[in-house]
Amino acid sequence: MNAAQLIEKGFKKLIPAPFTLAVLLTLFTMLLALVFTGNNSFDGALNILHYWQEGMWEPTLLVFMVQMMLILVLGHVLVLSKPMARLTGKLTAGVSSNTSAVVIVSVSTMLVAFFNWGLGLIFGAIMARKVAESARERGFEINYPLVGAAGYAGLMVWHGGISGSAPLKAAEEGHLASLFPGQDTVGVLEQIPSFISTDTTIFSSWNLLLFGIILVAIPILLFLISKVTPTAAVELPEERNSISEGIIKGAERLDHSKWLNHIFGILLLAAFFASYRQDLLAGRLTPNMLNFLMLGLCILLHGSFVSFLKALDEAILGAAAILIQFPLYFGIMGIMRETGMVNDIAMFFSGIATEVSLPVYTFISAGLVNIFVPSGGGQWAIQGPIVLESALQLGVPLNKAIMAFAYGDQITNMLQPFWALPLLAITRLKAREILPYTLVMMLVGILVYVTGLLLI
Repeated sequence: MNAAQLIEKGFKKLIPAPFTLAVLLTLFTMLLALVFTGNNSFDGALNILHYWQEGMWEPTLLVFMVQMMLILVLGHVLVLSKPMARLTGKLTAGVSSNTSAVVIVSVSTMLVAFFNWGLGLIFGAIMARKVAESARERGFEINYPLVGAAGYAGLMVWHGGISGSAPLKAAEEGHLASLFPGQDTVGVLEQIPSFISTDTTIFSSWNLLLFGIILVAIPILLFLISKVTPTAAVELPEERNSISEGIIKGAERLDHSKWLNHIFGILLLAAFFASYRQDLLAGRLTPNMLNFLMLGLCILLHGSFVSFLKALDEAILGAAAILIQFPLYFGIMGIMRETGMVNDIAMFFSGIATEVSLPVYTFISAGLVNIFVPSGGGQWAIQGPIVLESALQLGVPLNKAIMAFAYGDQITNMLQPFWALPLLAITRLKAREILPYTLVMMLVGILVYVTGLLLI
């Protein structure tokens, strides 16, 4: 048994299901809050429980949860349409072996995720699934968990990309100052610029260079792993979106009507372009935009409401995990925010840092917090002020500090399986099957980003 197989076997034995992991992280966070934040009394314990339940049901976060569920469901519905099946069939036509599968899936997924994280999230899952279907139909063997890991690679580059939360928020006029409310931060506010242009963060030459290195290094890594890991014939459950035959009469004709379906689909797309044309020209794609676009495409490409609804029945099953796990992580976020745990972690690293090492410590602290709070935007709102203030104190360029945060936040997605839930639902893989490979990808990514931060 080689090293890769040994690691895979170990993960399958030790890693629980994502829901169980979320529960364990919740209990561990509560324990840390009790021990290290001065809440070790009975009243303190009650406060922690209060912070937990308040975080679970925070309205803005629940809106975000629904957005993510729709990205998963509509993306899955889209791929169940016949035109999309033909398109993805063409994209995977060049796949003829395990090695070509992991290279094509990883490269295409990272390119899409660099443009938009939500699109990359669903695209990688679809590509992995379609490669598996192609392998089954054409009779060649693949390492399906390795292909699934390749489809998750986009989540290790997204925050340094065009839809990255921290660099995009920093580019908004007045956002940086809004992170420092109160009178005790006047000295900081005098040093904070009104905004930091994306030309110095996302589109800086060094960020694009690091992305290019990752874009080459990860496919090479997966190529090498594919040479030493076993392959097998793929077995996938049949999709349950077939339309039953029968006599269509009465109001049922409207369910099957192509013209009504097309009118509504065109209306949705017309509203999308009318509302978001300026955002599209500026290269912005938000979760609401992505969902609106996918809804219109789903209606049009399925050709009838009954086909759309049959596909929806199949796709909605995959949203169950997100529906219940999101509130658990929101609760963890509430505990860490209200007890000051995020501040404590960030301040510990900034307290031992120097001008040279601060970006690396920022990277490490962001990666650590991301395991407990897997939300880039939410984490930036909590940790961002500490990142900026530490950078100002030590003379580190703010754009570099922001990107160090972004790199750290994205890299531990390869260890935290929360954002893999859409991929797991569509591919029917388990988290413990892909994690051995994503862990190795994370280690390579850490090497690239840390080296880059030290040399920039």
